Amino acid sequence: MYKITDQLKNIGFSINRLDYIISRNNNRRELNTLEYFCIYIILEDIHLTVESVLYPLKRGNIAFVGPQKNIVFGENKKADVYVIAFSSSFYERSNKDSLFINSQLFYNYDSHIFIAPLINIEQMRVIFMERMENFRNKDESLYISAAHNAIERLMLDAFLHIPTEEIKKDIKFDYMYYVNRFKVLLQRDYKKAKKVAYYAQELNISSRKLTEMTEYVLGKTAKHIIIEKLITECKKALNFSNSTISEISYELGFSNEGNFTNFIKKHTGKNPSEMK
Repeated sequence: MYKITDQLKNIGFSINRLDYIISRNNNRRELNTLEYFCIYIILEDIHLTVESVLYPLKRGNIAFVGPQKNIVFGENKKADVYVIAFSSSFYERSNKDSLFINSQLFYNYDSHIFIAPLINIEQMRVIFMERMENFRNKDESLYISAAHNAIERLMLDAFLHIPTEEIKKDIKFDYMYYVNRFKVLLQRDYKKAKKVAYYAQELNISSRKLTEMTEYVLGKTAKHIIIEKLITECKKALNFSNSTISEISYELGFSNEGNFTNFIKKHTGKNPSEMK
């Protein structure tokens, strides 16, 4: 299985040349996007297979692929393809951000991939390959802010190529309001509330309706999203804090270490101590 870079793991964002990613993948050209949103800057012709469907991509395009997609990269000669990967927690700072990453760019109904022309290739080279590296060497907080702004610019440019009629008729834009609020509430209350019914009540809708919305927008049940959040926070605590498993279980709102261990074991197949 492909091992993500330390930068992507630590801050939720990375940009690398495709040849570097393939090298890290033991020269295998197959990988999975996992929980990450991916944008490919195509500066040379390449074939991309997503979920067994072949997409010939021409130089001068950008391609958007959502989480949990199986991808195979075709051969490329110049190594002039760049891969941007980021997590929802890295990018989402507002409802507008949630609207962007839960849109047709990454959850296209008719295709596993959304392709749009790259407005200015040379300008993108400066922004992503030169300016970003300067920020990275100078200050991490500036780098993160620059990365967020650069991703937003690419998405805004791509939005120009989604037909207005499709955006207007897209029921997801109604659903996204509730899903975004659910995710905000979950971020706030995941330590104390682990039931779908709690969040549905906060949103003044039924549990069934909330799950319908999350399945439509994110492809996951509301319960699954809650479980994923708890597991993610567990991994963060295990890897980036000095807390004991008992302390982590308390911090995450479990009544005791045993319940916490059983929960993690049930949903990951591992004990908490094995997740580092």
